[in-house]
Amino acid sequence: MLESLLALGGLVLLRDSVEWEGRDLLKALIKKSALCGEQVHVLGCEVSEEEFREGFDSSINSRVVYHDFFRDPFNWSKTGEAFPGGPLGALRAMCRTTDPRPSTIALDSLSWLLLHFPCTTVCQTLHTLRNQGSCCGDSSLVQQVNVLGLLHEELHGPGPLGALSSLAQTEVTLGGTMIQASAHILYRKPRHQPTHQVDPTTHLTFNLRLSKKERETRDNLTLPFQFSSEKQQALLRSEPNQASSHILYEPDAYDDLDPEDPDDDLDV
Repeated sequence: MLESLLALGGLVLLRDSVEWEGRDLLKALIKKSALCGEQVHVLGCEVSEEEFREGFDSSINSRVVYHDFFRDPFNWSKTGEAFPGGPLGALRAMCRTTDPRPSTIALDSLSWLLLHFPCTTVCQTLHTLRNQGSCCGDSSLVQQVNVLGLLHEELHGPGPLGALSSLAQTEVTLGGTMIQASAHILYRKPRHQPTHQVDPTTHLTFNLRLSKKERETRDNLTLPFQFSSEKQQALLRSEPNQASSHILYEPDAYDDLDPEDPDDDLDV
């Protein structure tokens, strides 16, 4: 299941609850990405770096870049590296990476961001990450970016949940029973939009349009089956010297002309 979630790409929402905590699943996906050779960036806001790295061996930790916003998220103490805009500024900086390898960005958590920043600002930043090929230059374009967002859905109303759901490529909702956990996965197929519209009339062997002169010629042409008013008047007009026509018929020996039964020769 982990490989399929990461292969889909885009924004993956991990929706957990009080009963079913989702940080373990988030760390499992991070571990899988690191084992695949990806560079992993973690935006840590809810737990310390030491607690988050517990359970990872040295090979995994070497590929995980932890951006610590747990102790001093807005750099009030002026002791750490400050990003303009705080955690969201760090996310925008990740968009400008020059590493051509696939990368994974883990947000621990999206709920923390929604509680400290407007929902529209968070969604715009996520949209930038999802479409960073359009917000960054060609020199900073990466092959694939997976964004893993941990979301405590009980903390938010239908508005923020619906906005994040519209941005997500995949949603994983954790649940289960007393004896067994389960995960409901919703995957949305990407919307394919053409990047270049091809003109279907480019390589035709005939013209679909007429020039001005050709249109005038077409409009002045009288077709043989058209019964124009001039032709009608000419036929109705009688001229004095015009000879009238007659049909002359001489019956032969085999003609059976019976006025009472004209169809007698048909053997009906």
